[in-house]
Amino acid sequence: MKIRQITPSIGAQVTEVHLGEASRSPELFALIKSALLKHKVLFFRNQEITRGDHVAFARCFGDLEDHPVVNSDPEYPGLGLIYRSESRHSYENVYHSDGLWRPKPPMGAVLRCIECPEVGGDTIWVNMVQAYEELPEDIRKKIQNLRAKSSIEPSFGAVMPQEQRQKLDRENPPAEHPVVRTHPETGEKVLFVGSFTTHFVNHNTPENIRHGIDKTPGASLLLNYLLSRASIPEYQVRWSWQPGDIAVWDNRSTQHYAVNDYWPAPRKMERAAILGDVPY
Repeated sequence: MKIRQITPSIGAQVTEVHLGEASRSPELFALIKSALLKHKVLFFRNQEITRGDHVAFARCFGDLEDHPVVNSDPEYPGLGLIYRSESRHSYENVYHSDGLWRPKPPMGAVLRCIECPEVGGDTIWVNMVQAYEELPEDIRKKIQNLRAKSSIEPSFGAVMPQEQRQKLDRENPPAEHPVVRTHPETGEKVLFVGSFTTHFVNHNTPENIRHGIDKTPGASLLLNYLLSRASIPEYQVRWSWQPGDIAVWDNRSTQHYAVNDYWPAPRKMERAAILGDVPY
């Protein structure tokens, strides 16, 4: 197995390994996981694997989770089918951490390209550890104890009829997380807000508020500034897909953005998301 770093900040391409074999070899899987913790997203070309191999490899990281909106393969629960061909609309072309609206957001995911356009349809990943580390010192102090809520309703629910949207919100209520989380395996500090984040829950204290403008738009301006950190190119890696490619990423320390520039060409991806833990 060979590993080639792609950018100074994030991402590496792994060659001379088959992920079906890795799912059956604890030693080989341990090497891949170590590389993942270091590089945060790994890319594998020309992986001729079955859906069974895909799920088996993802399960080496932990149990898989279903999604309340994305369809799953009935034979492989937890394997989401993200097929885009009939509409220009997309949920993925924002900077986000998957499942931030869950009490336990996913630990990571394994995404396989089934079909992609000849041009376009890239995906960007962002190093949110570096995004936190390079914040101005006064901002790091200001946000160190802040917590925020994230919701599925304004994104996936937005295109639903009112009753269906409200039902989605009741069954998946907003989750509260620290704005700065600690990675449970590396100990790194991570800026942990994304497009699902709606508002801070403990910003309006006497220390932060002098006048009403400090609440609104003060808090929302701070949140928007934090959200904008994911768009800094120096923190990013961009991957151009080919059929048979697989990306594995650590959802705890990254965000990603699926570029929606390929319609009406089809783009078909299959993703196994791995259960995570409660952020702290």
